[in-house]
Amino acid sequence: VAIMLACPNQHEGDTAPAFTGSLYFHTDDVDGLWQRLKDRIRVCYPIENFEYGMREFAIYDNNGYLLQFGQPLPATT
Repeated sequence: VAIMLACPNQHEGDTAPAFTGSLYFHTDDVDGLWQRLKDRIRVCYPIENFEYGMREFAIYDNNGYLLQFGQPLPATT
């Protein structure tokens, strides 16, 4: 997957980024990523397990955008 983030397009006259919502990233090691980031960033919500089957956390980037990181919980029988 590739994500390109760019400055506002000067041909359209935009002067600031305009985005609502969040960006969600699936990872294979959400706990390891949390350990590396948790003390270095502004946290929206800490790592936790959710009833919809994901273990995830959310942070804000330097522009205030919400970035969520998650990993599926192991299936239970």
